Amino acid sequence: MPAAPRAGWLFAYEWDRMALQRLGEQRFDHAGFDLFSFPSNAALIGFDLERFARRQAARGRRAAWRGVLSHHEQFGALAAALVAEKLGLPGATPESILAAQHKLHARRVLQQVLPQANLGFAPLEADYGDPAPEGLSYPCFVKPVKAAFSVLARRVENRDELQAHTRFGRRELWVIRRLVEPFDRVCRERLPQAGSAHRLMLEEPVPPDTPQYNLDGWVQDGQVHALGVVDAVMVPGTQAFMRWEVPSRLPQAVQQQALQVAQRFLQAIGYRHGFFNLEFFHDPASGRLSVIECNPRLASQFGDLHQRVLGLDAHAMAVALACGEDPLAVPRAAPSAGAAASLVYRAMRPGAAPPPPGAAARAAFGQRHPDGLLFCFPKHGHALERDFKWTGSHRYGIVHLGGRDREQLRERAEQASALLGWPAPYLERPLPQEATFTRPSVPTPTRLDISHDTPGAT
Repeated sequence: MPAAPRAGWLFAYEWDRMALQRLGEQRFDHAGFDLFSFPSNAALIGFDLERFARRQAARGRRAAWRGVLSHHEQFGALAAALVAEKLGLPGATPESILAAQHKLHARRVLQQVLPQANLGFAPLEADYGDPAPEGLSYPCFVKPVKAAFSVLARRVENRDELQAHTRFGRRELWVIRRLVEPFDRVCRERLPQAGSAHRLMLEEPVPPDTPQYNLDGWVQDGQVHALGVVDAVMVPGTQAFMRWEVPSRLPQAVQQQALQVAQRFLQAIGYRHGFFNLEFFHDPASGRLSVIECNPRLASQFGDLHQRVLGLDAHAMAVALACGEDPLAVPRAAPSAGAAASLVYRAMRPGAAPPPPGAAARAAFGQRHPDGLLFCFPKHGHALERDFKWTGSHRYGIVHLGGRDREQLRERAEQASALLGWPAPYLERPLPQEATFTRPSVPTPTRLDISHDTPGAT
């Protein structure tokens, strides 16, 4: 049989690293660094995306790469696009990646092509640490123009909360600027109309308890395809993710509507090749579908869920797409579960996280749930403090499991949680007030009283 094509896989960690090993690590050349572990993240100092891409392109020429890919939001997706461009390989244009990841610019584009699916938005006209502008309407939602993992995204109730949220110590500012500057440097050159990514923006808050979903899919030769929809389940009374579930409960008609929204937006930004992940709200009472953001890459965390329930290997499909092949030609396996979930274990206040499971607990988990995936994310000191300030909680673990149906899935989740010594992520009631996440639900349905920002060109 012919040898499998060689490819570059950039910034592959956690789920990507597992997929890379499963698909044959010897097939791939890996590069990148882990943003969340030391000393790997010391590479942030002086990191330059163009320089990184040039080095990987030279490496790809020597190794005769057939493709290059990354599902990493902060740097990887843009780096892969730059490398693919330099090598003439299949891939998204860097401009389309920039247009999707620059959240303020993406809102402007969405306002042009699908205003009914947009949320009210405006730039926050203040630098980090500057006094918050007068005259804003509250509550409102504030988030960075460029970020990942809901970092620094939260609802603020008044000007004092906004002021406190935008004040950072020197250590925090150092991290923020080095996370954003590599992207902003490329953006200034390739998509200058987007404006600086070194800023925050405001958005309209949604009505309370509005369900949230993720549509995963891909684009090839400009044709948009759906992979599946993942339901987000929040910690009650908060906007903190408690688990993600498949299959989705969202009606097929609404799933089709989400696909059409994705198609219009991706076409508008010129995204014609690659996987995507559309995050959106859907209010079942009003029927309104509101885009949260559209990520120009595979949502790696959900790949395992789709594989369990649909028998589709999203990571293998992404490799095929990166090499210019048809993702639908990837063999489909028999589903191993009727329902699957990514269970998120998080502490809602400092000091509430249980210790990581020891060797005996891990062994018991593996023996009882051989299909389970376990990830631990212990943090201490400044990293833990930053978690609570930047995300409002501390995610200390994730478990993936499948079940015959939702009922058995819950039973297995509770058994697994007991083995690990962690509380099962199936809360039935809102948390006590002192334990709530810092991005609470809106008390009454409302819209942010700010005009839509002026639409910009792609």
